[in-house]
Order: sequence, then C-alpha cells, then structure tokens
Amino acid sequence: MPRIYPIEKTRNIGIIAHIDAGKTTTTERILYYTGISHKIGEVHEGTTVTDWMPQERERGITITSAAVTCFWTQSYLKQAETKEERIKGEYKINIIDTPGHVDFTAEVERSLRVLDGAVVVFDGVQGVEAQSETVWHQADKYRVPRICFINKLDRIGADFEFSLNSIHQRLSKDAVLVNIPIGQEENFQGVIDLIEMKEVYFESEKGQDIVKKDIDPSRKEYAEKWRNILLEKLAERDEEFMEKYFANNFNDEEIRKAIRRTTLKYEFIPVFCGSSLKNKGVQLLLDGVVDFLPSPLDLPDPQGNNPLTNEKTSRKASDNEPFSGLVFKIAVDPYVGTLSYIRVYSGILKSGMTVLNSTTGQTLRIGRIARMHANHREEIEELFAGDIGAIVGLKELKTGETLCDPKAPIIYEKIEFAEPVIWMRVEPKTKQDQEKMGLALKALMDEDPTFRLTQNLETGDVLIGGMGELHLEIKVDRLKREFNVEINVGRPQVAYLETITKEAVAEGKYIRQSGGRGQYGHVWLKVEPLERGKGFEFINAIKGGIIPDNFIPSVEKGVKEAMEKGVLAGYPIKDIRITLFDGSYHEVDSSDIAFKIAGAIALQEAVKQASPILIEPIMKTEIVIPPEFLGDITGDLSSRRAKIEEVFDRGMTKVIRAYTPLAEMFGYVTVLRSLTQGRGTCMMEFSHYEPVPPQISQMIIQTNNVAKIR
Repeated sequence: MPRIYPIEKTRNIGIIAHIDAGKTTTTERILYYTGISHKIGEVHEGTTVTDWMPQERERGITITSAAVTCFWTQSYLKQAETKEERIKGEYKINIIDTPGHVDFTAEVERSLRVLDGAVVVFDGVQGVEAQSETVWHQADKYRVPRICFINKLDRIGADFEFSLNSIHQRLSKDAVLVNIPIGQEENFQGVIDLIEMKEVYFESEKGQDIVKKDIDPSRKEYAEKWRNILLEKLAERDEEFMEKYFANNFNDEEIRKAIRRTTLKYEFIPVFCGSSLKNKGVQLLLDGVVDFLPSPLDLPDPQGNNPLTNEKTSRKASDNEPFSGLVFKIAVDPYVGTLSYIRVYSGILKSGMTVLNSTTGQTLRIGRIARMHANHREEIEELFAGDIGAIVGLKELKTGETLCDPKAPIIYEKIEFAEPVIWMRVEPKTKQDQEKMGLALKALMDEDPTFRLTQNLETGDVLIGGMGELHLEIKVDRLKREFNVEINVGRPQVAYLETITKEAVAEGKYIRQSGGRGQYGHVWLKVEPLERGKGFEFINAIKGGIIPDNFIPSVEKGVKEAMEKGVLAGYPIKDIRITLFDGSYHEVDSSDIAFKIAGAIALQEAVKQASPILIEPIMKTEIVIPPEFLGDITGDLSSRRAKIEEVFDRGMTKVIRAYTPLAEMFGYVTVLRSLTQGRGTCMMEFSHYEPVPPQISQMIIQTNNVAKIR
C-alpha cells in the first residue's frame, strides 16, 4: 500500500512539562479538534484517552508515555471540500504524551530520543517549575526543536509575562511570543495572533469555532509592542527575513517561514498561550506544530555504527533506503503480549519481513504491526520512514535495540538510563504467588529500564529498585492488579554505594592442587578513585604476555562481580579505575575460573587498602510553600542535613531549592503537608552521590553487619 501522507507532512512530537502543567488536558483537546476522539476526556473525571491506566486515572497523573496519531490542516487555511483535497492539505502528527513526575523521567528520556520536536507546556501561574527545567535539558541533550505553550491563563494568579520572564531567566532567551492573551484570570477571552494581527476567539461549547476580529483599539498599542519584539528577534536571527524587514516588504507567510527556519536551527522558540481546560488556544498551537516543528526530512541524517566494520554510518529519512529503526519502549498488553514501540528512521517495515536485531545479532521475523492510539491498536501492514508504531508479540526485544535490514546493518546509539536510588524488599504471600511473582517482575523490568530486581544471596530477600517511592508504589500496585500477585513489602531503603578515596595495589592469587589438573591464577591490580558518577574503568596494562590475552576477560569479569559487594557494608563499589599490571600463569593449571577468582580476591584486597567510604544519593529538591511557612520549612530541612541553595518568589509563593540526602526524605511529603496546612508541594529528583558523614556511615555499617550475623 503506498504512503498516504508524504514524509515532509509528518510530525513526531512530544508533549513535555512539569507535573500538573496540563500536558494530558492539552493532548485531549488536540485529539478532539483533530477528530480522533468525539468527546473531550478530562483528567479530573478519569476519562482521558492517553491516561488510560487505572493508577493514572486514580491519581490524575501520567505514569507511562502514550502514543497517538492524529491529522491536522492549519486553521488559517480554507478547508477543502472533498476528502482527497483535505488529505492533500493535512499533516500527520504522531504525539507522545509524557509523564511530568520525576519518578517517571525515563519515559520522557526515551520519548525525546525518537521525537523530532516537542511542545513544552507551562503553568501560567507558576511559570518554570522544577521538572520544567529537567525536561527542557533533556530536550537540549537530544537537540529537539520546540515550541512553548503557556497554559492555564484562566486561573486566579495567572500572569503570562511572569511566565515568559521565568522561561527567559531559567531556560532560554530565545523564547518569543507569537500570540498574547486577551485578558487574564476570569477575564481571559481569547488571544491576539501577532502574525496575522487579529483577535482570535474560540466560540461554541467546546471552543471548536474560531472567530477572527480586528484588534480592539484599546489593545492595539500593546499588541504592536509584542509584534515588534517578534519581528526584531526574527530579523536578528534570520538574514533572509532581515532584508525584507528593513525594506518593510514581507507578509504573514514570510514571517511563518522565518520562524520555521530559526526554530529548526535552535535559535528561536515560538511561545503560544491559552487555556486547554477552557478550550482556548489549542488550535493555534496545532498550527504551530505543523508550521514550525520539523518533519523527519528537516533534521540531520541519523548516525550509527556499522557492527561489521565499527565505522560510522548514517541513513537518510527515505522509504527507498534500507530499513532501520530504534525500539524505544516495551509494553506488556494483557491481550496480545509484548508490544515493542519503534521509530522507523529509514526504509519500510513490513509485516512478514525478516530483520536483524543488530544490537544482539539475532534475526527476527516481524509478525503483526500496529499503529497505537494510547492503549488501543489499529493493525496496519507497514510503517514508513518517519513513522512511529508497535511490533506485536516479539518477546526478545529490549528498549534501546536497533532493528535493520540484514544486508545493511547499523546500530543506533543506545538510550542511557539512571540507576535506581531506592530499593524495597518484596515477598510473595503464598507459594502460588511466588511462581507468578518472578514472571510479573521480569515483565515490569522489560517495560521499564529504571526498574531493577536483585536478590540478596545471604538472606534470600528479593529487592526491587526504582527512582522514588511513587515509582515503586505504582509497580507494587500493578503487580496486584494486572498480574494478580499478592505480596508483602518492606520499608524503602536507600541505594548506598561504596567507593575509594586513594590509590592502592594488591595481589590476588588462587592456587588449588587436588590430584590431577589443578587451578592457578595470579594477578596484581592497582585501584584509583574516579570522578563521581564515572562508574567503572578497567585497563589492561599487561606487557610481554605474562598473562595470556585469553585470560584477561576472565580477570575483568571477576573484578566486576566482586564490585557488586563492597567491603564496608556490602553495597556495590562504583567510581573506580582498575589497572591489571602484573601476574603470572601456569601452562597446564591456569584456567578462566582461576583468573576470575584471582581478580575478585585482588579487587577486594585493594579496596580495603584504598580508604573505602560510603556514598549516598543526594536529591535536587524544590519545595513550593506559602510565605508564612518559610521559617518552619527551612528549619525542618536543616534538621534533615539539607543544603539550601536559594529561596525566591514565584508569584504569591516562596520556592526553596535545596540538595537533600534521600535517606532523610522518606515520607517527607506527608510532613510538608502537615507543616503547611496541606498547601505545600515538593518535587525531588536524583542529582548526584556524596560521601555519608562518618558518624552516620558507622551506624549504617554496624546495622548491616548485625543483619548479616542474624
């Protein structure tokens, strides 16, 4: 079947924002105005399309990213009368609605990895909030062009100029308004389009009828001021437009083209405003998506490595190129099994074709392919270059793996995810639950790369790890509801790590003689501290074959396994460079297992001599409170070993930014609510690791050693 929508009329966008800024409400309006849904879903009623999980509807938050496809023709263009003409003018928009809570930031990370553009939504009362900055920097990391939407301008305390200034101060000076509100708070009526210089009203019950009027004389001067700012910024950034600007020889279409060119170069960020809940401004935002955000053709060719030659290679966004795509999300559907979400970068993925998983070297046959509408599927025969869809039923695939034409292999860069900062013990209630729990936890791990599972071999405890208390709470809830596994859970535990503070050298020798062939492995290792967050580095400095090359991987394997269990309290060892520089071997008795054990012995000995310390996760914390509670909250934070970085005003509230040890912050949201009469909010995200103070470190080590004895 031929492609219906040309690639230049395809947009792959994400809706990203701080929790409660209105992402899902905005997405619901987009689906309604594009005709995908015939009834507007509401977060507060639990009727949204993209927040379909029971846990999402109960809490009113997005937990998992949802992909939907819709179609749009710009509202300022005359609608064609025949279906063929309409399709010719339509754009296909693949939208991913992402979570705003920091515990689910991996969903944003993997979505931005495969998207071409983003809509960043801001609360018109609060402006830039903690997670707004996080998602913005994630978009910077993947070089994603974006447009902004200042939402909730109907709320009490709404101030679009304050919100715009907060974007300038905290995110980018390149954000420029392309429309401004008519009134604010309860007087918010519509917007002034600064390109066409018209007042735009959204009439009828659902705001679907757009009415344009000449600008009221009382607002003319104000609108001219903002239009001049828009035009001057464009003239600064775009030479082609600058000539027309100074000659005063340009029209609306040329303004749009200049905004598009500069947006694609990351030099201009169009800012729209409105109220999604009150159905005002979303259609103009949709116009901005198709006018200003890139198609797959507008971006640089995706780069990868050829696994056969290890040389850099690339693909063009074209149906005529060999097929390649990146699996960016795995979901388990109770009816059809595994769904592997894929972004096709080049070529065509067809049902029934054979592809190569170039990450693992495995050849796979594609069964069914689906276009996703949140939790609903529409079966299709093929996905074209630039499309986003899902492969049904391939259990072997993992997040971040590349699929490609076996004759033209390529591996795209994998998606890196953060390590868990919190662990929780889980145990099944019955023997029947025990059998089901292992399969259910594996399914949840396949879906979510930041969710981990480990077992304490000494105690037999099963531990689950994640990015925060809410993250693990949702997983436990899903175990009970989706997989019918009843479990008991322990208290959350901090993911402490061990590291070293100085260099040390140690010998590891493993010699066993028991009649016949023995075992012989002998190594010398040097350990050095690495910069915080660097993880692990292994250097082979063996010269002259004193240890044969074939035994070196075994030494590295032994070292890695030994790093899983530190010498102080049994926590993993991180941020360490290990150099294998000497040793010996026996022609008959040496073996892989002997060198693996020798490497582990040497590592443990070297770490003991290198002044090991415990390090703990430190959380970047933002607390928003009414001003009258400032003293109580800062006092409480000081008692929790917090380092307060800054305190500033945001509208009528005070914002405290601090770095807090995770160990001191369990259950903090409840404490904050009681200290602020339920009016305080708190956001925490992992920042970095820092040494644990000696006194507390000693208590942790003693507690762990007592637990081992028991």
